[in-house]
Amino acid sequence: MSKKSRTLDAATLWRLARVGAPSISPDGRQAVCSVTRFDADKNQGRSGLWRLFVDGRPPRELTQAGDKDGQPAWSPRGDRIAFLARRRDAAGALDETPQLYLIAADGGEARRAAQFASGIESFKWFADGRRIVFASWSFPQARTPEAQAKALKTHKDDKATGVATSEAFHRYWDHDMPAGRRLQLWLLEVDTGRITPLTAGSTYELPRTNDGNGSYDVRPDGRKVCFVFDPAAEPRLGNPLALAEADVATRRITPRAAQPGWDLDAPAYAPDGRSLACLAAEVGRVHTALSRPALVAADGTLRPLATGWDRAVDAPLRWAPDASALLFGAEDRGRRHLWRLALGDDVEAPACVHEGGWVQAFDTAGDTLLVLADSAQHPARVFARQGDEAPRRIEHFNDRELAGVTLGEVREISVTGALGEPVQVWLTFPPGFDAKKKHAAIHMIHGGPFAAAGDSFGWRWNPHVFAAPDQPGEPGRVVAQVNFHGSSGFGHAFRHSLIGRQGELELQDIEAATDWLCAQPWVDRDRIVATGGSYGGFLVAWMNGHVPAWPEGRYRAYVCHAGVFDRISTFSADSWPVRPKDLAAEYWNDMPRVLAQSPHAYAAQMATPTLVIHGARDYRVPDANGLAYFHTLKARGVPARLLWFPDENHWVLKPANGRQWTREFRDWVSTYTQPARRPRQRPRLL
Repeated sequence: MSKKSRTLDAATLWRLARVGAPSISPDGRQAVCSVTRFDADKNQGRSGLWRLFVDGRPPRELTQAGDKDGQPAWSPRGDRIAFLARRRDAAGALDETPQLYLIAADGGEARRAAQFASGIESFKWFADGRRIVFASWSFPQARTPEAQAKALKTHKDDKATGVATSEAFHRYWDHDMPAGRRLQLWLLEVDTGRITPLTAGSTYELPRTNDGNGSYDVRPDGRKVCFVFDPAAEPRLGNPLALAEADVATRRITPRAAQPGWDLDAPAYAPDGRSLACLAAEVGRVHTALSRPALVAADGTLRPLATGWDRAVDAPLRWAPDASALLFGAEDRGRRHLWRLALGDDVEAPACVHEGGWVQAFDTAGDTLLVLADSAQHPARVFARQGDEAPRRIEHFNDRELAGVTLGEVREISVTGALGEPVQVWLTFPPGFDAKKKHAAIHMIHGGPFAAAGDSFGWRWNPHVFAAPDQPGEPGRVVAQVNFHGSSGFGHAFRHSLIGRQGELELQDIEAATDWLCAQPWVDRDRIVATGGSYGGFLVAWMNGHVPAWPEGRYRAYVCHAGVFDRISTFSADSWPVRPKDLAAEYWNDMPRVLAQSPHAYAAQMATPTLVIHGARDYRVPDANGLAYFHTLKARGVPARLLWFPDENHWVLKPANGRQWTREFRDWVSTYTQPARRPRQRPRLL
């Protein structure tokens, strides 16, 4: 490293612009995207819209008046852009809920398209550019905007704060479902502001997971809207979903595709409206089945595509303009590429059309393809490609902030892990890595488990931040990220292998990576720590009960963020319907099998110092897990530290809290990876 260069740190991460999914103009010459920047001193962020130009002209800021302008979508006519925001009116009153705004494509003053008291979650244009369908958490019996406003006022006037429900699916990630409401569809006439119900008032509702506008689509002729719904008598997380169609003129709703044992998602009409595609997973066969594209016949039957391709396909699906192919993102061995699947009868697998890093989003118009992608070496960037030409970057939002920042090498290796199978490991080296020096090593274990450590730029779990040395002149650390059994992007057998034995294969994979690290002359085997979040947090808690403490073992310390400690108490999580499937047991029917996969059952062997981090608003892994883990370690006399956030969820979203998180993380890791400061005595057990 030169004297002028610097390493990546948390302060720099929070100054970087975060670029949202781009929407392309109908002529393919421009795009619009949201750009979010944070002010760590004010502990807040601001999102505005920017116009991008495919020919490479500098981007132009489109909106400045709002704080949370997002989800921009170009009108099919190309004359205006719709987006969601909470803004102040001429009298200074702030929208209480997100509303839909319109702005001319070349800029100017944005105007609110309509006032809808219950707020707008997502939307899509009709092809005529005159109408919009939007989703809102609606009171089912209130079929007009005025009735919605009245029902909302009545709800707010009730000062009681208790949540009373008989619903199985009543909370999600960090929020309770809006009391008495359902996520339903409405129609907006853009020029008049008139709003009428589409599915609102019916028994149909969109998935409560609220997956944005990917759960519905408008037929190009404007006569139908296809949407995803849960056909079960009682909605639950993990239920197989189905498709229905609403007739725009009559409001009549009919099932479109609902095959037993199939989970359907992401409907997408072909440009001519004659075909309907969707994602389909045969979860009735096995609950870990991979999603793949499928065509829906007129009678509702499915024709799955690329059935021999052993990869999961992600939403959304986009049709080629001539309806000859589908475009989509899919993970493949720690990267997420953009793929094109031709619809010929003899096509068995898609072709890669844009290689990751990690493709975050994409859009198309004519022969122009826009891609938002990041990599381990840079945050998300927008690339444009026309025809067969090479992709060109069309923005430089973060170049100035990253000027002078030196990142270490990122290397991909493979080790032989559980079941004798190859396991991918990403290594991030400190800047100026010197193989002649000894380095500490950090395992950074990903969540999921059906996710992956990828060639991507993390906003908090960024390995470059933790590989960097604490002080200039120090050697820094090597960060290892293992894509253990269960990780996505390696095929179904690899994904399904941990069902009913969680912790077993994953630990073998991590240990195999540690074996490899210990064999390297540049690793100090006495200075290895393991960290993880969510499922990675579960794994470090699992390791604490299964790997002897240092020096008999080899992990000096752990960091457990939002990790499962007690499988029984975690039945309080929002994901309770799917956990017995992953464990292959229900605790009331097979307690021994559940306990065999629960870290707390091995507390008597836990002796490794641990930093425990948790948020009180975490409904996916409720914070009782973190608190119980911390208190158990304290009761056993094991060195432990707790970082508990009363205002954070499964993640850490506020700038000040994010910087505190990184500071605590680094301080803890430094305590056990700096030779001069490492403790010499094993912890005394009570």
